[in-house]
Amino acid sequence: MHVELDRFDIKILQQLQQDASISNQDLADRIGLTAAPCSRRVKQLLDSGVIERQVVRVNERKVGLNLIALLHIIMDKHIPERFEAFETAIAAIPEVMECYLITGHDADYQLKVAVADMDSYHDILLGKITRITGVSGVKSSFIMRKVVDTTAVPLHYIR
Repeated sequence: MHVELDRFDIKILQQLQQDASISNQDLADRIGLTAAPCSRRVKQLLDSGVIERQVVRVNERKVGLNLIALLHIIMDKHIPERFEAFETAIAAIPEVMECYLITGHDADYQLKVAVADMDSYHDILLGKITRITGVSGVKSSFIMRKVVDTTAVPLHYIR
């Protein structure tokens, strides 16, 4: 369901995407509202699902996860039961940071996996991912450097 946003909502989202830890008072000051209406608007954005959650982003390399891989997963059968089983199994692997059902490639899913090193990657790939029923192929790429790294949704087009 599409949610209508006004200019204050957009300003709130822009500020929170830059720094979700900002205090309500500072947020209100930056967008030109008083604290109470600003707080109500943030709550409405949360309640409506526009803001899904507020999290802390951890730098993978700073905590020793030096190998980030993108995996393209090929499934043997395109039936709902296979996809449901795969998605349930993949969600239980903590090293999987992202999982997308995709189209336009020779793959069905794309995963982003974070591990310490190639040995850890080998363990995850052969010990967990390829053992999921229905996985018939995996193609891996490794991230050398992040060029763009944001979670911010572009809001400039909203009127």
